[in-house]
Amino acid sequence: MKQPHCAGLWLCLFLCVLAGCSTMNDAPTTRGEVQGTSASGNEMGQSDLNRVATLGMRDNLHSLYLLMDKLYRRNPAEWKKTAASREESIRRVRDAIELRQSWPALQGQHDIRAMSLALAPDFSGDRVAAFIYSSADMIITAHGGKTEFFLTDGIDAQHIYNAARNIEIAVWMLSNRRNANGGVLLLSDEIGANGRNLSFEREFGKIVGRLDLLAEFTTEKYRRAGINYVQNILGASFLQFLPVR
Repeated sequence: MKQPHCAGLWLCLFLCVLAGCSTMNDAPTTRGEVQGTSASGNEMGQSDLNRVATLGMRDNLHSLYLLMDKLYRRNPAEWKKTAASREESIRRVRDAIELRQSWPALQGQHDIRAMSLALAPDFSGDRVAAFIYSSADMIITAHGGKTEFFLTDGIDAQHIYNAARNIEIAVWMLSNRRNANGGVLLLSDEIGANGRNLSFEREFGKIVGRLDLLAEFTTEKYRRAGINYVQNILGASFLQFLPVR
């Protein structure tokens, strides 16, 4: 006589588990949402390529600033060489990048020459500041020295492609080149007993991906212009009103 009762109990438990699973599956998962920029009058003077280049530059600089903060947190001795706080050092580097000023420790060097100096084993200055500044300067130089682009601006696809490869080389140097004391140039990604931290590699990968996409898109600029022209002609003929009398 107890078996039907037990069977009913197990059935109730099974249905409860299913209901719980259904509730979990139906629960919304929040992983952020795409963020667009506010419309501005400047966009009227930008082609699609100009807009892509402008947004790519904005995001690449943001990635470098994020990496700078992360590198300073892992290498606090670097900002202590020249600043009273990590925040002050970050602000100074950002100002130098965005105002297109030279960085004193790099002896007036820019783009790839500055990167070579920042990643030299015997460099004794704030290596985080020098590396982030020179990387940003190299990327801006590859874009013709500009951070915002309009119809009169041209972009060299090969220079953008080369910038992506330079970032890859710099990341390899950070992980494999040794300083004068035999240690890595800067502590970044970590793989150890306590887990894996590959956030630096992912952020550098975003920069490389944006640069490669822009380089490829730029090579198609004239072909796309021709295609758009033909599409406009065809669209005009198809969208004309037809006579009714």
